[in-house]
Order: sequence, then C-alpha cells, then structure tokens
Amino acid sequence: MGDRTVLTTCPRDCYDACGIEVALRADGAIRHVRGDPNHPVSRGRLCAKCTAAYNGVFLDPRARLTTPLIAGRAATWDEALGHIARRLTAILDDPAAGSHTILNAHYTGTDAALGYGFGQRFMRTLGAREVDPDTICNKAGHVALEYLYGTSEDGFDPRTAADARCIMVWGANPSTSAPHQHEHWLSEAPGAVIVVDPIRTETALTADLHLQPFPGSDAALAFALGHVIVRDHLHDVELLARHTIGWPDLEPIVSRCTPQWGEETTGVPAPDIEQAAHLYGARPSLLWLGQGFQRQPRGGNAIRAVAQLAAISGNLGRPGAGVLYLNGSDSRGIDWDYLTAAGLPDHSPAPISHMDLADWLEDPARTRALIAWNINPAASNPQQARLRRALARPDLFTVAIDLFPTDTTDLADVVLPAASFLECDDLVTSYFDITLSAQVKAAEPPGDALPNTEIFRRLASAMGMTAPALHESDREVIDRLLQRAHLNLSFEDLARRGTVQVTPEPAVQFADLRFPTPSGHVELASEQAHADGHPRIPEPHADPRPCGGRLRLLTPASRWFLNASFSNEPRLERRRGPATVTLHPRDARDRGLTAGDSAVLRSEIGEITLTVALSADVPRGVALAPKGRWPRLEPQGANVNVLNPGIAADMGASTSVHGVEVTVTAVSAPPPAISRAPDGDPRAGTPDAA
Repeated sequence: MGDRTVLTTCPRDCYDACGIEVALRADGAIRHVRGDPNHPVSRGRLCAKCTAAYNGVFLDPRARLTTPLIAGRAATWDEALGHIARRLTAILDDPAAGSHTILNAHYTGTDAALGYGFGQRFMRTLGAREVDPDTICNKAGHVALEYLYGTSEDGFDPRTAADARCIMVWGANPSTSAPHQHEHWLSEAPGAVIVVDPIRTETALTADLHLQPFPGSDAALAFALGHVIVRDHLHDVELLARHTIGWPDLEPIVSRCTPQWGEETTGVPAPDIEQAAHLYGARPSLLWLGQGFQRQPRGGNAIRAVAQLAAISGNLGRPGAGVLYLNGSDSRGIDWDYLTAAGLPDHSPAPISHMDLADWLEDPARTRALIAWNINPAASNPQQARLRRALARPDLFTVAIDLFPTDTTDLADVVLPAASFLECDDLVTSYFDITLSAQVKAAEPPGDALPNTEIFRRLASAMGMTAPALHESDREVIDRLLQRAHLNLSFEDLARRGTVQVTPEPAVQFADLRFPTPSGHVELASEQAHADGHPRIPEPHADPRPCGGRLRLLTPASRWFLNASFSNEPRLERRRGPATVTLHPRDARDRGLTAGDSAVLRSEIGEITLTVALSADVPRGVALAPKGRWPRLEPQGANVNVLNPGIAADMGASTSVHGVEVTVTAVSAPPPAISRAPDGDPRAGTPDAA
C-alpha cells in the first residue's frame, strides 16, 4: 500500500492559515508535511520556518515532551494529575490564598479554536485569575478600535482587494509575518501598495511607495495624511456628516498638520506624504493595520489616528474599501461563548496584564500558583531576569503544558506533554481571510502526550469537577460549533475540502454604515475613551526622539521564528546564526562599531551582548534586534526581552516593547549612564507650530 494524504491546516499565530498536505506511510507514520497545492493561500508551499519545524522537531519524539514530569522525573498521568489536584486544592482551601491566587497564563501556541479556547472552561470553574493574553501583543489596538468603530475584529474581506485602487499596509511586515499574503495577495492586487514602516522590509522594498517614519510618530504622520486628504477635497463630506461623531472637533487639528510639519515631526518627506494621501484618498482603498506600531507608549492613540483615515477619506462601506486589524471568529459564526464558557459560572476575578506578571509572581500574597499553557513566558515576557527569578520561587507551584521542553517548563514543578496540531482534530479561523478550515488528526501523539482539550478534561476530573461542559469530547464541541455556525457543513465535509470561504462573494465591511459603537456611528470623538481617561479625539502625537546617545530598540518578528515558536528547530538554528543587532552604518561608526563586532545593549533594567550587523534599511537612531530566541538555547541565557522594562502602553495595559531605548557600546567600552529622555523635544509632536 502506498502513501495516503491528509489535508489539515496550520494553526500558528499567523495571518496565513495555510492549507497543509500530510503524507502518511503505510504504517501510519508521517512521511512529510507540505503545503496543499489546491489551497488558495499556501498553493503547495509552506513558509521556510514551518517547513523546517513541521518536518523536524514536530516529528522527532526525542525533541518532544512525551511523558508527564514531576520535579523533573517521569510520572504517570494519574500521578501528575493527582499531584496537581492536591496542590491546587490546598490553595483553594487556604483562607489566606484562594482561587484568585492561581494565575492562568495562555496565548497562541496554537491558534486553533479548541486548543486555544476549551481550557477556559476549566479555568473559569476553578476561579483562576487570567493573565490577559492580548496584553503581551495587541491589546492597545483592540481597545482603540473599539472606541472608534465599535469593533477590532470585523475587518475587510481580503478578496475585495480586486476592487481596491490602493492598499496601505501600516506597521505590518507581511514578508515575515504573513509570507503568503506578501508573496501572493499583495503582489497580485491591482492597486498601488503603500507600506508604512520604520524599517525598509522586503514588503517595503516591493511596494509602490514606502513611508519610513521614525518609531513613535505614526499618529503625527496619519494627521499629516489627513490634512492633505481634506485640503485637496478627497474627504467624504457626506459620510463625515451623517455617519461620524466628532468631525467638527477633529477637523481644526487636522488642518494644522501640514505635510511640512509632518516631515519635521516624522522624518517622512513632505512630497511622499502628499503622494500617499492622494493614492489612498482616491477611493476605494484598503487599510491594513499591523500590530507592530501599537506596541509603543501611545500605541492606542496611534491606532485611533491611523484608523480614522478610513472614515475621513470615505473608505468604508463600499467594495474595495475598509480597515483590517484582525478578522475574528465571529465572522465565521463560531460561538466563542459556548466554546470557552458553555454556560458555566465564572468564578474568575479581574485579569491582570502581562506587564505586571513579574510583580504578581514575586508576591506570595497575590500568587500561589501559575498554570502556563500555549505560552512560554520565561522567554517572551518583559522584565525577563526578574520574572525568571520569580518563577524559581520555592513556594510557587507552577504547571506548564507544552509540546517541547522550554524555558518555562524548565522552571515548572509539573510539566504536562501536549499533542501537536498534527495529532488532534480542531477548527481554524484565519484572522486575515474570512475562511473556516479543518485541522485534521494525521498521526498519534508521541508517548503519553495528549491534546490540550483532553488534558483539561482530566484536570477537571482530578479536581472533582463534574459539570458536563467540562467533559464534552472534541467531536461534540466541533459538531456543536459547526451547527451553530449555520454553514451546512459537517466536520467530514470540511476535512475533505480543507478550507471554505464563508460567503461566496467578497463581503463589504460596514456595508450599511452602521457601527457597533454606542452611537451607531464612527466615533472620531469617543465619550467612552474620555471616561476611561483618554483624550476624546486622537492626538497628532510623536514620541520624543532618543537623546544622550540612546537608540530606539525595535524587536519585531524574525523570519526564522513565529513569536517564541520554532527556536528549537536545529535547521533554523543553523540558518539564523548568532543573535544580532542591526544598526545604520553611521550610528555604528559613531560608536566605533563595525559589522561582526560584539556590542552590549543596555536599558534601564538589563543588558545583553549581540553581534553587530549594518544596514541602511534601518534608520538612524534605531537598533533592530528580532525577537523569538529561547534563553535556554542562547550563550548568555537571555534574549532581547531582558531589556524590556514592561511599561504599559496608553490603552489596555498592553505592551509598549517598541518604545524601549538602549545604549549600544563596544564590549570593551565602559557602560554609559542610562537616564530618561527629557520632555520638550521639538519633534515630540504638536501641530501648533505648523
């Protein structure tokens, strides 16, 4: 008997959600994992990082966790679960502790529906305190868009690019974070492509126009574009009058933000500002809001300022127009409340931010236990050195669920081995395309590894939790989700097809120009934002430029990792080389550095030595050091997060990691003093002088 194939879907935290073809040998073992040639996104080829990992460490039982561990020794599931149950029960029964001292940390180690969401049923029944998952990534953008449009998860349908005269990609790098959208969707779109990014990325190089603002000046640049759109009568007067609130308050500010002021404030030449405004303002146009530029001290304000361009220019409610941050599962009819709650009482207290996790882990009065799943906080969180010390607290009980040994499992009391996406059924909803896909089990997990869902069912049993919703099988949950989605699809149907479009024709975002805000209009001026302590309207802000020899540190996604995934794949390790910091050649020369030198990066909380690379693609004043490496695999036992003090952005207590400033010196040079940037930098962004 020859090979047979299984169609499944990549569930990584990525815009692409690629279709996958898994070839199985006659004995059921996986021969190889490749892109599905009939899938509209992958078109027969996966990205380099997924190709390497899915055919490497994901299939290597020597690299995987295959048995539960208690204090580093192998244990049975009954032993491990019994141990966890006794420890958690003791915390629940302790009058000085209670369920609110158990932290629930999770994120997108898998972005498939059940693997991501089903465990929340157990957590809400337990009463654990959630560490808000989006605060490590994109929470500021979500909050900002909810103020403006009433939703952050109802984006344009990418198929409508066929009708767009322009696509503006602001603060995203598809060449790394959405490689198939870079290669196919953007390149095949008929309209002009504008990229707004401080770094000259591969996507920026292939764009029709690249605007390169200094980091932290996005809001100012958006106001300057808005000025040109209004000045040259490209704004939609009727939409602004009938479907927005706050335009009379906003318009005078926009009128002061001239292209000349924009150039002085952001570094983008005034002629480029003019050209971008004309291209985007000649509707219909699409605006893709990346997550990168909201990871700054005033990231929420920046998202509001940029996203309001769609309303000002009339790029709403028509084919070829719209805004996209994420497309949520609701657009596929996925009942998230059923998946994560199923009517169970919620005993969980208010969540905390990842920016505060180190504080909480250090404090025995606030935290007695941590359950970490789908996440590797010892590698991905700010205040890395402090957090790792807190995780090593002798009286902290930590449970980690993962596929692989990681920095977090190294510090856990109990480790539970999880199955991969190749080893369980699930549903995948792309957060770019409005599609629904099947994740289909292709092989058995190695050793005693189990899917997340089964792990949480067994935890519930061990804790004596008997509510039926905690014990629903994967197939029961999948079938109910599909029934509630009203797509007339069984899981078998979906598995045969791999991926389906939810609607036969491209959907038009906000087609009726009704918005889920309190007023039903676009709220350029938001009373809710004001009540929450923010300005009623966005401000044309730009952060002060670094001074005193400091550089603005950007730590974007690496082409070789997906967040903290794949760092342990040997083939990728060989290709990526040592950890680097890329500088503009003049910044390096000013510091006596050349390519290949070792340089020490120092922030107010930590330091790390990296290898210097030089590129004029990085603007002066910026240091570029991609994220994603595992400290346990690095010579210094740390990654760039050792430099991140964890200061929250303006909205959502979200990360402002791209606002960190560092000094960069030769290894032999004495460390410079670290001090805060003074206020009053003339480029800090006020249009009054324009």
